[in-house]
Amino acid sequence: MSICCLPWAAVPPIIAPLKRGPWRYLSDRDVLHAALVTLLALVLSLGLIWVGYFVYVWRVAARSPLTLPRPMTVLVFGRRLVHDQPERDYQQRLSRALALMRAEQTDHVLLLGGRSGGGLSEAAAGRAWLDGHELPPGVTLQLEQASVDSLENLRHARSLLQEDGPVIRLLPPVALVTSRYHLARCLLLARRLGFDSVPVAAEPKLVLSRRYLVRLLAESGYLMWIDVGARWGRLIGHRRIVARLS
Repeated sequence: MSICCLPWAAVPPIIAPLKRGPWRYLSDRDVLHAALVTLLALVLSLGLIWVGYFVYVWRVAARSPLTLPRPMTVLVFGRRLVHDQPERDYQQRLSRALALMRAEQTDHVLLLGGRSGGGLSEAAAGRAWLDGHELPPGVTLQLEQASVDSLENLRHARSLLQEDGPVIRLLPPVALVTSRYHLARCLLLARRLGFDSVPVAAEPKLVLSRRYLVRLLAESGYLMWIDVGARWGRLIGHRRIVARLS
């Protein structure tokens, strides 16, 4: 059996990070095509295009609210577990979702995330964490456990929210709850997949540190890769590239 077919629990720890996020797509020629075009744009712009995306990611991170303009379905993005437990960033996301539930700003929460190397899915670990913090009554808590990155999170969430027997429901407006550094990418992907979405920040405010600057830089690179690749695909009529974000 090849590594790509192994169950998550069987993937060696040194390889596991390469099985999630954008790295898992590097064997795909269409993704590499988009990466090469993005690299060319980066070189021709002398790096200025990355600066533009970094400023955008920073602004979304700094300005995203903590509450909702109206009641909505809440999507909570998972994060890689530590010994089958939510780590700090994921706990902040869950805490923000819990605050929205207690403020009666949502009665439907969808926890996103499959297995990321341990015995539990990220969604199941999030449910266990919430169960230990006195969930308010009347909230529907739904788990999406088949995804391993943000794009898959949203694709599977879209399918779950549209399921209603033989009839496909219209997507409800959704709030995207995740860490501030992650919001811009999730917002772009959600809107490309047809969601009416708003960002909600997990952390009370943006506090800059070396760790956070690195994350903002990485996210702006991911966003540049996704956006430039998608725009290029539409420009040249490359259906497979365009289909990846629809």
